[in-house]
Amino acid sequence: MKLLLVELRELLKKHALWQAHAPTASAMSSEQPFSVDTLEPHEWLQWVFIQRIESMIELGQPLPKGFEIAPYFEEVWKLSPEYQEIILVLKKMDGSAK
Repeated sequence: MKLLLVELRELLKKHALWQAHAPTASAMSSEQPFSVDTLEPHEWLQWVFIQRIESMIELGQPLPKGFEIAPYFEEVWKLSPEYQEIILVLKKMDGSAK
């Protein structure tokens, strides 16, 4: 999973979706799935998903099983074919979480 996180980070940078500054605390406090009410999809990947999974790896915690995040990104980026390589990495992550 760690290598997939590195690949995901690099693809977000490649597509100019990586941000230097974190969203506001109120934007990060959303309780909606994928923080759809406060964050853009790429922001959620960077500031929630990547950070949480990296933290779990660093702390030696077991990674979540059975999640599927790729379908959400397929839907929100269905009109953005340039992001397909990001979705492919997310599909690999989903597969490794089974």
